[in-house]
Amino acid sequence: MTERIAIIGGGLMGHGIALVFACAGHQVRITDAVSEARAHIRKRIETTLGELGRDRKAVEKVQVVDTLKACVADADVVIEAAPENLELKQQIFAEVEQAAPSGAILASNTSVITIGQIMSPVKDKSRALGTHWWNPPYLVPLVEVVRTSDVSEATVAGMVELLRRVGKSPVEVRKDVPGFVGNRLQHALWREAIALVAEGVCDAKTVDEVVKSSFGARLAVLGPIENADLVGVDLTRAIHSYILPSLDRATEPSPYLDRLIGEERLGFKSGRGFRDWPAEAQAALRAQVTRHLKTMFDTPRGD
Repeated sequence: MTERIAIIGGGLMGHGIALVFACAGHQVRITDAVSEARAHIRKRIETTLGELGRDRKAVEKVQVVDTLKACVADADVVIEAAPENLELKQQIFAEVEQAAPSGAILASNTSVITIGQIMSPVKDKSRALGTHWWNPPYLVPLVEVVRTSDVSEATVAGMVELLRRVGKSPVEVRKDVPGFVGNRLQHALWREAIALVAEGVCDAKTVDEVVKSSFGARLAVLGPIENADLVGVDLTRAIHSYILPSLDRATEPSPYLDRLIGEERLGFKSGRGFRDWPAEAQAALRAQVTRHLKTMFDTPRGD
């Protein structure tokens, strides 16, 4: 069975999601509001396929179209991968519902915005849900399938089954909360990491080294709840009684981030952030991440 897939947004995530479905044999239509972005989508997919060592002919299943209406006209599944802007996403889904078939599943790839907010303009909310893919979507297997209070069981089951068929590892998020599961966990860690640097406990390089060379090294096979059971719930509680009172509790972005931004230390895009990032260091880190993910997850499909 092959569904017709429509993807709104041809950037980093959109082109990667299109690649996944095309490699699995699905017909994909994709569009972007920016004409220059549309012009480069197929070439970008073809380049990525080559870097992954996959058949470049998969790009032939991807059709780039100029308008949202043309993109979703006969779609079975519509996935929005636009920038993280609530009003923009709401506008997109208001248009999608008018143009897509009445039975099409509607999904947002937002990273942090609640699905209920995004889908508020949609009249038939039983077919609307979240599918949070991780970057890069063609290597990281997890997709968070986010329920709302209105989505139907059939819609959730259909999306989960589709994602499994294209080689992903879907998990169901039962409650529609900001950041879902993954980004809540990730940014709780980032908050404490930034606080340690801001308070002078250690420098940024040390934070990263501690994570990568200690508990981070086992996270792929030992999750935090598994670890709590492994060491014992009683020991976990005893440790928490000592450490939790001293952890950062900020509910606003760290002033340290504002300081870095004020100094134009924006990260890779400016060549320096918490640390300095000359071009060769950026390229080396990106390559290292890609190699690591390919080693862990990139198993060629047989279909």
